Amino acid sequence: MASLTLSRNSNSSWTPRQNKLFENALAVYDKDTQDRWHNLAKAVGGKSAEEVKRHYEIMVQDLMHIESGQVALPNYRATGSNSRL
Repeated sequence: MASLTLSRNSNSSWTPRQNKLFENALAVYDKDTQDRWHNLAKAVGGKSAEEVKRHYEIMVQDLMHIESGQVALPNYRATGSNSRL
């Protein structure tokens, strides 16, 4: 079963494949692209322009929280031969 990401406050779920397609499409269709959201939706497949725009807005909010220090970074335990880095 594919893992899904649920966009906050919506019924739109995103598979890892759709997320990767979304990320790749963002590199192609920048903020100055005409019909950006429609182009992104077409590249992702199965999503409306509004769903893609909302997914983008959520991503931007998440990045802002991370960069401002509002989200704690995970404390991974070192394992194996690289544990002394």
